[in-house]
Amino acid sequence: MHKFLSHNREELIARCKAKVAQRPRRDATEAQLANGVPLFLEQLMRTLEAQKDGDLGESLRISGAAGGDATALSEMGLSAAAHGKKLLELGFSVDQVVHDYGDLCQAITDLAVERDAPFSVDEFRTLNRCLDNAIADAVTEFGISRDANVALQQTAEENERLGVLVHELRNYLNTATLAFLALESGKFPIGGATGAVLKRSLASLAALLNLSLSHVRVTAEAPQAEAFSLASFIAEAKNAASLEANSKGCTFSVREVDADLGISGNRERLLGALVNLLQNAIKFTHPHTEVTLSAYAQGDHVLVEVTDHCGGLPSGDTATIFRPFMQIGSDKSGLGLGLSIARRNVEADGGVLSVRDLPGVGCVFTIKLARRTLQQ
Repeated sequence: MHKFLSHNREELIARCKAKVAQRPRRDATEAQLANGVPLFLEQLMRTLEAQKDGDLGESLRISGAAGGDATALSEMGLSAAAHGKKLLELGFSVDQVVHDYGDLCQAITDLAVERDAPFSVDEFRTLNRCLDNAIADAVTEFGISRDANVALQQTAEENERLGVLVHELRNYLNTATLAFLALESGKFPIGGATGAVLKRSLASLAALLNLSLSHVRVTAEAPQAEAFSLASFIAEAKNAASLEANSKGCTFSVREVDADLGISGNRERLLGALVNLLQNAIKFTHPHTEVTLSAYAQGDHVLVEVTDHCGGLPSGDTATIFRPFMQIGSDKSGLGLGLSIARRNVEADGGVLSVRDLPGVGCVFTIKLARRTLQQ
């Protein structure tokens, strides 16, 4: 059989490729075949040749004993395991791993019948042993790698959920602390805007904790959308961000907003998104420069813009800036979740959050929401 395989190697590989091409979403590539059919064929031929020469030890070293040995893989087992792992990386299923070796068995059998090439019973037994071991080792590694990938994905998702909670809690706590310090100085009345910021921050902390508890109990309800005044929304964000700007020595200006404009959505969630953008701008804008907040109508939409003077993105790359845990600037004091949370919050209410890089100057973050008519 080893001579038959050697003489017909290319024909057998071509037949396997043809079988692979007939299955949906499968194209034979060099990456797939690196530890697959060609290598298996070569190992099978050496196994058969060693067996023919009476060197049973070498035959078992190459292809393993019947039933395999998971604690000490043979040469064939190691390459089959690598093949199974590679197919997982390429997005294929476990049945396709098995089919890869089944294709070769079918190709050998069909070609042997066509060429009238007789094989001995022992040779067929060796072929079956090699196929069994290769399939078992490939499928085992496929399963191990898949389970590891699932575990890593679940850990990453859990870390992101925890990171979002910590990030938002820290934001609200920081705003509440700044408001309290301002009130403690005696310069601001408790019933004024600063007192309202403290009250709102404490309410937001309580709401966030309650929502987190609801998720743990699996009884969370979708937040209700409401239509509200854009001017009052911007004023609320201004009060929260002004304390942050004052603490950082940053100039913060808010342009006048048309009192007739309205938007809709979960107000708390959208406010969290806007405050995240403002805190990010205040954090990265250069010392003694200005951060600007503006909101205006554009057709059927409302645009809310936060402009800073951070000098622009280091690489001008706006595609990755919203990824979780992405930190582009030199200040690594945060978690790199603010922009990711902001985009998620905006998109949850059907909006769009984008960034425009102004090289050498700064960035403009824009929230685009549907324009709503306020009830008179």
